[in-house]
Amino acid sequence: MIRWQEDIKVYLHCEPVDFRKAINGLSVIVQDTMLLSPFDKALFVFCNKKRTQLKVLYWDETGFALWQKRLERDKFKWPRQWATDPVTINHEQWQWLLRGFDITQLKPHKTLFYQDVA
Repeated sequence: MIRWQEDIKVYLHCEPVDFRKAINGLSVIVQDTMLLSPFDKALFVFCNKKRTQLKVLYWDETGFALWQKRLERDKFKWPRQWATDPVTINHEQWQWLLRGFDITQLKPHKTLFYQDVA
């Protein structure tokens, strides 16, 4: 599997996408529907209606790349209830999604920010 940098942004397009779309069609969705630049340093993730396939579009500074994963016997736990599109997830949640976890149910401890110890 491809290993992306941990600081890369990951955007999920929640609505199912026609998987006949390739780089050009998905780039238009990123720009016109998600209102983002497909040239950003980010992964733009799309799912099919059956939730058995993912497509990941990204710009690698020399051109677009398209990565696809198909599950043979299971479904991705794709967020359906989230009203905002796109949904932004972190690297850890991205890894959870690829491994089959429901990222809407997994919540880490809250990050605490302090300025003084006394």
